[in-house]
Amino acid sequence: MLVRYLLLMAALVCSLAAESFPVTIRVDVERPGTELKPIWRFFGADEPNYATMKHGDELLGHLGELRPKQVFFRAHSLLVTGDGTAALKWGSTNAYTEDAAGNPIYDWSIVDGIFDAYLKNGVRPYVQIGFMPQALSRKPEPYRHHWTPRAKYDEIYTGWAYPPKDWAKWEELVFQWAKHSVEKYGRDEVLKWYWQVWNEPNLDYWRGTRDEFFKLHDHAIRAVRRAIPDAKVGGPDVAGGTGGDFLKSFLEHCLKGKNHATGETGTPIDFISFHAKGAPRHIDGRVQMGIASQLRNIDDAFQVIARYPELKDKPIVIGESDPEGCAACQGPHLAYRNGTMYSSYTAASFPRKLDLADKHGVNLEGALTWAFEFEDQPYFAGFRTLATNGIDKPVLNVFRLFSRMDGARLPVSSDAAVSLPDLLRSGVRGKPDVSALAAMRGKKLSVLVWHYHDDDLRGPDAEVRIDLPGAPKGMPEITRHLIDETHANSFTAWQAMGSPQQPSSSQLAELEAASRLVPLEESPRFIEEEKLSAVFVTLPRQGVTLLELEWK
Repeated sequence: MLVRYLLLMAALVCSLAAESFPVTIRVDVERPGTELKPIWRFFGADEPNYATMKHGDELLGHLGELRPKQVFFRAHSLLVTGDGTAALKWGSTNAYTEDAAGNPIYDWSIVDGIFDAYLKNGVRPYVQIGFMPQALSRKPEPYRHHWTPRAKYDEIYTGWAYPPKDWAKWEELVFQWAKHSVEKYGRDEVLKWYWQVWNEPNLDYWRGTRDEFFKLHDHAIRAVRRAIPDAKVGGPDVAGGTGGDFLKSFLEHCLKGKNHATGETGTPIDFISFHAKGAPRHIDGRVQMGIASQLRNIDDAFQVIARYPELKDKPIVIGESDPEGCAACQGPHLAYRNGTMYSSYTAASFPRKLDLADKHGVNLEGALTWAFEFEDQPYFAGFRTLATNGIDKPVLNVFRLFSRMDGARLPVSSDAAVSLPDLLRSGVRGKPDVSALAAMRGKKLSVLVWHYHDDDLRGPDAEVRIDLPGAPKGMPEITRHLIDETHANSFTAWQAMGSPQQPSSSQLAELEAASRLVPLEESPRFIEEEKLSAVFVTLPRQGVTLLELEWK
């Protein structure tokens, strides 16, 4: 029944897209550039405790498989007081409490369990130092919130968001945590981690002043460096790209300001982090994505960083980089999250982050996708996730495609690409954006092609010709993977079943099979002419495909 439904759906899509349009993409194999950076290998979530639960642990394994020991995970609330019970936009570890006399009590068992889950799955911590334990908070009550997607967002900002009542105890807490990490995991391991303080201190995540955040940061960084002298430290993971003038002010403080902890000039900074988000809307009964907003956040922040010659080579991590800002929220404007709108957006946006780094001459090391999973929630509940109840969603397969690409980045041009200036100005609101990212290692060429539009509407297929000037002679072995309505897509398979919230064991097996990224059986057409080779594919709207061509 499911197979028949999917065949009918495919036929419907073909009939709706009968008026296909031609696209020519040129991949200059003869002009290899610098190494293609795997900026995609960073992930994160509000809720730290899901990492140790059944599906969270399983999903960490999938992330670690993408590039073992080179994938990083950032989570909120690693110092929050509580028993470790997970909930929406909440997490806790009970790392710090005090006895009746106010003496510190440290307990690393829960946070160790979280980091153990990362490391056993080939994932490393991007350590977010926060939030404030209840016993240290300047305003400890109320502390534990019970937020739901129906609540006002600002209900989450309780006692954990406030400055410490004792700065020396705050610094000692961070020192003890970093010292414990070295003792448990070894110096060589923790030197590979990222250490940064708090989250989005320009918003209500921080209920102190800007100068108090700098003080919080300075004491925490001194604590980490006391325990791990060569630790990789940075920040500020500010919201909104530049966060107004916050990013500039933070960089000035780190480079030239008075360190609140040491009294000396400057605070160590090994990497720079900020957040960039898109802005989807619900109009005329459909979702319209806002890729321009996210790319402008990045463009603005890179411009600020590029003004400082001393920061020219500092690694940059976009510490949250997403189509919008709330993974646990729900609503009609967020209906893109389950299907190919999310996957095609992801494929189209990541190469543009690299392009923006090239534009400003800055060192982009990573762009962190703030999406994980929510345990014990309905299937395809509308959250921004990579998987739902252990079933991978189409967007996770885009990261699998990214992970298969390796080598030198190759120049790409497309007669159907939306230019970078136009993307920054208005996104993809006219013609669709059909373009590619390409890399080559030895005699293996990888070409990722996307067909994206901001509007979640059906449209004609793209008939894509990919010219390969400078390609090796002879017929290559070609492998093709595809993500679209009927390939590597658990969501449409689930809809075809009638959207069951209690799928049977056989239905779960079908969903698992539908979610898998497997090579297409039919090879694309390839031609070799005297001076030019080319490969041809048909790509539906919101489709993403990876072509791997290998010459023997």
